[in-house]
Amino acid sequence: MKLAQVRDGAGVAVAIRENGGYRLLEGASMNALLAVADASGASLADVAAEAASDGWRDDVDLLLPLEPAEVWACGCTYAPSADFRDGELGTRDGMYSYVHKPENRPEIFFKGTSRVCVGSGERIGIRSDSSFTAPEPELGVVIGASGAILAYTLGNDVSAWDIERENALYLPQSKVYDACCSLGPVLVTPDELPDPYSLQMSCQITRDGRVTFSGSVSTSKLRRTFEELVDHLTRSNQVPTPTVVLTGTGIIVEQESALRPGDVCTISVPQIGTLSNPAALV
Repeated sequence: MKLAQVRDGAGVAVAIRENGGYRLLEGASMNALLAVADASGASLADVAAEAASDGWRDDVDLLLPLEPAEVWACGCTYAPSADFRDGELGTRDGMYSYVHKPENRPEIFFKGTSRVCVGSGERIGIRSDSSFTAPEPELGVVIGASGAILAYTLGNDVSAWDIERENALYLPQSKVYDACCSLGPVLVTPDELPDPYSLQMSCQITRDGRVTFSGSVSTSKLRRTFEELVDHLTRSNQVPTPTVVLTGTGIIVEQESALRPGDVCTISVPQIGTLSNPAALV
């Protein structure tokens, strides 16, 4: 099942994407549905189906698909990310390759709350003090306080790479700022993605209609399982419902393709949809 938050008059509604349109749910927010699913152990698809109404929309304005209480992100889960970062430092088997090895702890950092998140079509932020802000296309896992995986979505872990490159201790400033995270366009329930490790993800940046960057990766290249990442995140750290875990990027945008105001970044996975955002200075 694909679930979206959509504009409904002056308010927000949850809708099921089906048969080319959207079936509205009665009196439910996405966060409330996720909370019920996590607390009851029922699937999100079943919880949503019970709330479905006869209300139908052929066309809707898609919004941020949920209001995450927390967003966490993982680094160096794909080899290109670890190799590129160590290469910038002129090292082999450096600190980034270290966390890429499955016998070691993964890199997990706090990305923010819903305050820094935008949905598809909204502007992602370019830090005003950065000359190398870039998208990081990622598969997002939505979890509850129980640690259960409730849904999947697409995420863009927008990052000021030059700030992290200057000093690794600047990672929070590289990662956390206004509009640094986009999510969407929908949530997809696990029953609709029987093998989330076989998804083909693509990313494209366009400027005035011209492609400045294009890349792709399969989630089969992930070095960590989602369950492993969630396990490390929730050790002595019970997260609230809903929390989004961005599972790392395998698509590396180099400095010559750094985001500029007006660029449009488009991330796609056929089984989930397309997350597209223009970029702007913040």
